[in-house]
Amino acid sequence: MRNGGRRSTAVARMPVLFVLALASFTVAASLPTAALSSTPRAQSARTVNGADTAHLRLVHQREEVLEEEGVATGALPGRMRAELDVQARSLSGRCTIYTSGGSITGEGHATPQGSGRFQSFHGTLLITKGTGRYRDIRGRAGLYGTFDRRTYALVVQTTGTLSY
Repeated sequence: MRNGGRRSTAVARMPVLFVLALASFTVAASLPTAALSSTPRAQSARTVNGADTAHLRLVHQREEVLEEEGVATGALPGRMRAELDVQARSLSGRCTIYTSGGSITGEGHATPQGSGRFQSFHGTLLITKGTGRYRDIRGRAGLYGTFDRRTYALVVQTTGTLSY
């Protein structure tokens, strides 16, 4: 940490960034999988509307960058990892959810609101790539959540439409 061991202002606002990363994972985790047809024919893109929730915890900190991980529950349950950059008036980050069918990666941006121990945030999550059955996934989702400034615990909720 900078400033002789004191926590920087950006680090004090880490909860919002963690929430953003978690939200990205949550959106990906909430997408239901489409049933596969057993008849040989061209496969059309699948669209999924969904909402999900993820709970993340801090595992490592480098200045204003927080690394978090945890569990996502919903239609696509799995493990999530997120790296968040916490700034004074914004949160941004990249996250990946690892499911049994592949991984989904996204980038999110959010605006923190309020002050005190718990801080809420809202923003947007853009799904940028996937592997396995989700290799062609794309979409945008709303990102919402809360951050505990004391423990750095993050709860992220996402809602949106994704295509793969």
